[in-house]
Amino acid sequence: MNADRVTYVKKACAYITRNGSELLVFEGPGHDGLQVPKGTVEPGESSREAVQREVAEESGLATFEELQHLVTDVWTRRESPPKRYVRSFYHVPVHESRDEWVHTVTGTGEERGVEFSFSWIDLSTDARFALDLDDYLHTLSGGATEPPAVDALAD
Repeated sequence: MNADRVTYVKKACAYITRNGSELLVFEGPGHDGLQVPKGTVEPGESSREAVQREVAEESGLATFEELQHLVTDVWTRRESPPKRYVRSFYHVPVHESRDEWVHTVTGTGEERGVEFSFSWIDLSTDARFALDLDDYLHTLSGGATEPPAVDALAD
């Protein structure tokens, strides 16, 4: 087996917003910094289907105004052994009156049963996000920040 072989894992990430100015976030176990709902795209599932499933499982939200694909990139999770995430980011505007809540994760993944505490932050935040999940926040606020460099996909 070739130790240098790169593993690619498809991920779907949700930037859930309300009122065009607030982003839904949580602090999950095992990572330093804020997170947004996200997860692995299952076999036979599109990234669009995955983001809808992950949002419902992780936050309990199931009704969206729309679902807009923003960007897909390749992010290096680790160098050795090589592992890359093919991340598809979606904008998910919602009408949600709760300012904060706790949701117990559903589904079949390893986070099932874990409680996530959700709250809203201003889109113009300079808060620290885990796993570089803030890479494309600038696309929601119309900011002029340049996106990060994107790795090329291997054949």
